[in-house]
Amino acid sequence: MEQGLKEVLQGEEENYILPFFWLHGEEGGKLKEMMEAVYSSGIRAVCVESRPHPDFAGPAAKAVASGECDRGIVVCTTGIGVSITANKVRGIRCALLSDVMSARLTREHNDTNMMAIGAGVTGEMLALEIVDTWLNTAFSHAERHQRRIDKVMALEND
Repeated sequence: MEQGLKEVLQGEEENYILPFFWLHGEEGGKLKEMMEAVYSSGIRAVCVESRPHPDFAGPAAKAVASGECDRGIVVCTTGIGVSITANKVRGIRCALLSDVMSARLTREHNDTNMMAIGAGVTGEMLALEIVDTWLNTAFSHAERHQRRIDKVMALEND
């Protein structure tokens, strides 16, 4: 049986506040306390440790795709596994981020609704700057960017 976000959290719904949530893999816990301190006004960390990527990144992506959450951030050691998992869900545009410029451009040009980060390969201060940039950058709504997004999303129908 497929689990949804609430089942994965197993009664820990009080630990996150919509519209954003943060789910961690094994290495993601390193950033949890720092992220909670920075975003204590509305974004909570939910630590889901020692589970395969599909067991937490899948429900996170489904929550974003369904509109339960506006955007999502998933973390594992490299960010690769969680980004691949999230991008398997229809409607998700998850970017694996390791620098601030990419964080800004992926929101401005690609209107990403999820981001992944590697806690084992990205320093904590840089990770915070990446997350802050990604959360605070709006989509440009430029016609050429929307046209490109539409073409990418149409691939889901092939």
